[in-house]
Parts: sequence; C-alpha cells; structure tokens
Amino acid sequence: MATPKALCVPVLSLLAVLAAYWYRQVDDDSLQSRLDSVLSSLLRAEQKAGLDFHRPPRVAIGFGGCLDIIVDGVALLDEAGIEPSYNPIHHNYIETEAQLAESFAYFFPPGAASERYVSNETLFKKLVDTSKSLSEMRWALGGNAPVMANRLATEGCDVLLGGRLSPEEISVLSERITVAGESISDPDIHLIMEYPTGAKWGNHMSRRANRYIVHSDSHNPMIDSLEDFKSQLENFNPDLLVIGGLQMMDSFPFKSGQRESRLKAMQELLLSIDPKIGSHFEMASFVEQSLMKDLLEYVIPYSDSLGMNEQELPNLLSLIKGGNITVLSDPYPRVASILDQMRELYQLLRSQKHKEGQRHLTRLHVHTLAFQAIMVSKGSLWKNTMSATAKASLTANRHVCGSSQINTRKAKLVMDDSFSVSREMGSQRIPFKESRPVSCWEEDNYEICLAPVLVCTEVFQTAGGGDNISAAGLVLQI
Repeated sequence: MATPKALCVPVLSLLAVLAAYWYRQVDDDSLQSRLDSVLSSLLRAEQKAGLDFHRPPRVAIGFGGCLDIIVDGVALLDEAGIEPSYNPIHHNYIETEAQLAESFAYFFPPGAASERYVSNETLFKKLVDTSKSLSEMRWALGGNAPVMANRLATEGCDVLLGGRLSPEEISVLSERITVAGESISDPDIHLIMEYPTGAKWGNHMSRRANRYIVHSDSHNPMIDSLEDFKSQLENFNPDLLVIGGLQMMDSFPFKSGQRESRLKAMQELLLSIDPKIGSHFEMASFVEQSLMKDLLEYVIPYSDSLGMNEQELPNLLSLIKGGNITVLSDPYPRVASILDQMRELYQLLRSQKHKEGQRHLTRLHVHTLAFQAIMVSKGSLWKNTMSATAKASLTANRHVCGSSQINTRKAKLVMDDSFSVSREMGSQRIPFKESRPVSCWEEDNYEICLAPVLVCTEVFQTAGGGDNISAAGLVLQI
C-alpha cells in the first residue's frame, strides 16, 4: 500500500504541470489581447485618411513586367541537383551552378532579399523547367511596376502602366489600369525562390523568411515601353509619377553606351513632368556600382520621394558617402540605426548642388520586417503621413499572409517595447503603446512617423512585399 508521502509526489508533479499550463494560457491570452489591440489601433489610424472619391488619384507608373514562378527555394535546388555550398560568395551575376549555390548560401542564412541576373540561358532554362515539376509551384504577375499598379488600383487609384506585357499578364491586371506599351508574346520570367524562417539547406539555416530571385530578362532591361508611356503621360494628367524596375538593368550585357542612352531618355521623361506632380523612385537590389552611379545622376535627383528596404538604404548611403556599395546589411536593424541612416541620406541628397529641373527630396519611406518609417518634409506636397505609415504596416501583413483580413493568431510583433530615435547618447526614447502604435514627431524641417508591423507567421508570399507596401503608403499621401 502506498504511503501518504509516496502519493504526495505525483500529486505535486501534476499540480506543477497544471500551474505551468495555466500561466502559459494567461501569457498567451495576454499576448493575443495585445496583438488585437495593436491591430484595432492601426486600423483606426489607417481609416483616419481616405481618398477623395469625387476624383480618384491618378498614378502613372513604369516600367516593365514579368511572370513570376514562385517556388520553395530549397526544394528547387534539391530537385535540380544543386548541392549546398559551404563557401558563401557574393556574385554580381550568375554564370554557373556553383556560383548560384555560393550566392544562395550568402543571402540565405541572414534571410536577406536578393535578385540576380543569370547570364547562362541554359542554366536558367534548367531552373525554370525544374520548377514546373514541383508540386507547390505557382504563377503570379511580377515586376515592380505591375505589382505596384495592381495595389494602387485596389486602393482606388486610376493607373497608367508603362510596360510591354503579354495577354496573360494583362488579363490579371485591374480594370482601372491602362497599359502603355506594345503587347508581347514571350514575357520575361522571374524565378522567385522563397523560404520560411528556420528553413534548412545543408548546414545553413535562414534567420527570417525571404526570397532569392533569378532572371534572364530581355525586354525589361531596355525599358522598351518608355516612349509609349511618355506619349500618353500628358493626356493622362497624373497626380503622381512612380519609377521602378530599373534593377533589371543590373549586370545586363548592354552594348557600349546603350544603358546610358536609355537612362538619358528616362531623365528627359522626368524633366518633362510638371514640378507640382510628385515623383517617386522605388529602389531595389542593385549590385552593379556603375549602374548605381548612373541612377544618382539620371534618376534620383529628379525624384521627390524614395522607397527602399533595410538592405537598400545602407547600400545607397554607402555609395554616396564612400563611392562603394554594401551588398549585405543587418536584416534585423534597430529603429535608431534606420532613423539615423534616413536622416543622413535625407541631408546628403538635399545638400547636393542642384541643376535646373532637379528636385529636392521631400519623402523617404523605409520598410523593414519589424516596422515602417516615413520621413516627410514640412510644407511638402505629401499629406496624411501617420495614416500612410499605418496603411503600409497593415499592407505588409496582408500581402505576406495573402489575405485582406488580418488574423492576429498568425502574427507576431518583432519591434521592441520602446525605441531610441537615434544612436546618439541621451536621445529621446519612445515607448510602444498598443492603443497608439504609430509614433510621429517633428525634427528640424521634417516629420517622422513609425509603425510596428504585425509580422505574418504563416507566409504565403514574400515576393512583391516591398512593392505592395510602398504603393499602399503612397496612396494616402498623394
């Protein structure tokens, strides 16, 4: 017969388990309540500013377009027989399977977004053919301009899109979009190699969900819809001009002087726009230093607004300050670091000597996994910064989770409970408030707004995230 002491031990163990379960339930309920509060507050902030439906905003956006093949990156490499490389190397473009493995191994562990041109057509065809054999492969409309155009149309804008698209691509565009550019039968294809947080490839493990993109474009690098776009622009009478997709020129084998000629044509387009019409340039994963320098001459000085992510911001800043680019940066940057970089970029670009027709930068939007930050000059044409920042944050979850309705049980907060506005000693520290998650404040001649992102934990798609986020942020600021 068991003694009272012997019976006490399992009873105490059971009580300990029950207590631990109860406390865990309390913690889970508390976290869930916090996420729900943040969501409802962000929705209220988003809804404080709306569109004037008497006249929908008109946005002209270029350039290019493609069909995206979206696959699991690790599954594709395994199926193609490309083994993990333990010699991570950054390559400006891809010629061999070994270079692809080395490049993927470089960006995969930190979970940094990357896009590379494949100069070997045989290799690219092999990757595309292999992707079609994967059970979870799917097609989607791709390219910065078409993706942003669809988001702008979804949010209530009328859009003029510059791009040479196939009938298949045009069929998935919103009816609010007018395409400027001759139709083509052989669209460019981009292979989107996605992976979730914690994915494994050999001994490599990803720290966050992201994608590695490869392409072998022929139409997009030439910006061959530019002339058609320009001819329709004046009659369209836009409120905003958006330029994107220029990373397709990166590492492309142009003939001598060909790329510069196309960028000069782009410059002429930007110079033809009424200064009262806003001009936004969407950055991307640029690796060719000479192209970045060309953009600093022909495109960026003619843009009122710039959009970029946590990799592209230090890349551009490094080029301006030291003449070099930064291929890989911290995928989880602190708020203070991003804000300091934004201030520095803003001041550097505004302090440069301006030629006739050039514009002063008045808006910067940086999107990261954890938060959205928008900086706007006081007295500029950009309005509703607080609501725009909230909308950008909510759009990040909506796109990545693949649902217009946000489910907080499939979300988490990555941002800290408070953040410093700068890395300088004694800088102001702003607490995170669930009831007012968007923090806005003024400095010098600009305002900054920052909002946390309800990070999607069940990823549907990361590709196109930045395009959707930037477009959504612009909608409320026109």
